[in-house]
Amino acid sequence: MRLNRTRSVLGVACLLSVVGLSACGSSTANPGGSGTGAASTSATLGVVGTSLHCAKPPAPAASAPQLQLPSKRTAQGKTFTAVLQTSCGNVTFELYGDKAPQTVASFLQLAKSYWDDSPCHRLTTQGIYVLQCGDPTGTGTGSTGYGFGIENAPENGDYPAGTVAMARGDDPDSNGGQFFIVYKDTQLPTNTGGYSIFGKVVDGMDIVNAVAKTGTNSSTGDGAPTQPISILKVTVTEKKKA
Repeated sequence: MRLNRTRSVLGVACLLSVVGLSACGSSTANPGGSGTGAASTSATLGVVGTSLHCAKPPAPAASAPQLQLPSKRTAQGKTFTAVLQTSCGNVTFELYGDKAPQTVASFLQLAKSYWDDSPCHRLTTQGIYVLQCGDPTGTGTGSTGYGFGIENAPENGDYPAGTVAMARGDDPDSNGGQFFIVYKDTQLPTNTGGYSIFGKVVDGMDIVNAVAKTGTNSSTGDGAPTQPISILKVTVTEKKKA
């Protein structure tokens, strides 16, 4: 089932679908705002065995910084640990520089400051199950100023819970700064090349699940999460081989 919605960004129309993940953003998000479904100073989300506290997210950026694509040699053959400090607690990724070197090299560059105080602007709860982040403006239309191709996309379209992969538009070379975290096993289309898997969540999945559990105020199940969550800062360290 497709949602026949389009948005023109710099003259380029971006088609959104519940069976695909676009880096162009959802029209159900709050344009120019924080991308939040319900503003609050703090909130407590109930998760089995845990109690999660979220602070009020900071205001998003007015525009996304424009950068140059870094060399994939920065990450080639290496693995990394990335800690995302969020307004709801820390989420830790393992990054596959050995499997997706260009994607991870881009992540290393963007982690320095690009994602500081950036909302996770999109939650999908029908058909696909992901939390999408990586746009400093929180609108879903922010771009790094560069694009690159697909890496390490599964041929069978399987994206298990905990997978971290790149969001993109219809163009296979439109990977940039937006990525998604899969919170429930998801099947994604492979006809246009699939979506680059570049890591997995190794800690903090309870936070993602708790945010997902609150859902979205969108009737389509595709919009800003009801519980706002923002990336405050990202710290990356290389995992040294024994």
